[in-house]
Amino acid sequence: MSANNENNMSDKVAVVTGSNKGLGYIIVRDLCRRGVGVVYLTARDERRGLDAIEALRKEGLNPVFHQLDVTDKESVKRFAQHLKEKHGGIDILINNAAVITTDFNKTTFEDSVNVLDANYFSILTIQEYIFPVLKDNARVLNISSDAGHISNLENPYWIKRLTSEDLKLEDINDFVNWFLDSVKNGTLKEDDFVETGILAYRISKVALSALTRVQQKQVGRGISINSLHPGFIKTNMTKNSGFLELDDAGIAPVYFVLDADQSLKGKYLWFDKTEKEWTDHKLKIHAKMDIFMEHVRMNNKDYV
Repeated sequence: MSANNENNMSDKVAVVTGSNKGLGYIIVRDLCRRGVGVVYLTARDERRGLDAIEALRKEGLNPVFHQLDVTDKESVKRFAQHLKEKHGGIDILINNAAVITTDFNKTTFEDSVNVLDANYFSILTIQEYIFPVLKDNARVLNISSDAGHISNLENPYWIKRLTSEDLKLEDINDFVNWFLDSVKNGTLKEDDFVETGILAYRISKVALSALTRVQQKQVGRGISINSLHPGFIKTNMTKNSGFLELDDAGIAPVYFVLDADQSLKGKYLWFDKTEKEWTDHKLKIHAKMDIFMEHVRMNNKDYV
């Protein structure tokens, strides 16, 4: 790390969505520890956001709070306007806000809509309003999952269409809407997926990983956009089950937005700082429900 790079750190403005707890909170903390000048901790709930700020201030860190509900277009617009007026632009955007399916084993239409709104369609809103505020050579990191690799799908039509070299936004939207229509109409086929646990979450993260590739092709201005599987982290979302301690979960995200080479673009990255080929269906690095549930049961004795 050059001294020059560290000196520039204090000039940087970073935004982390969904960051009042869990992975987002740890990323905010670690960015502050690295000396990033302005780090935005955002949350839907103002009280929870301010409580998180207070906890970090006790550690001698000074993130800034701004209310942000990624599923509310007006909230995203207000935040984008604030960033533009206050800073002119931002250097780092980490799209972390996400939800998991309410029931890990059942797929319902209402729940699927909520998951896709929070984890996928919200990113399109952010692209519309916050991407114009990105500075040249900014870095964007979309927090994905092993549930977001193409090997989570078994449907040959969608595998081919989503891994196509000339993938477009409409292809991804069609995929998401195909899934939602299938759930709504009761025409979902189990054989189309490697596993059906946390299915709406898988679809949302496959869509997000695919979108990352489209965004990179379109964005220009030297901006890098990558997606990251942050590891199986012990958070509320996973019922405090996983391989990775929350305290260490910020290492990879922070590395990719501060230290990795700027030439890394449109990639699907992993928590161990490696790059995985997103289009290679043979990799079989999908989210494995038996391992997930085994950890959930170990940590939650009352969970059936």
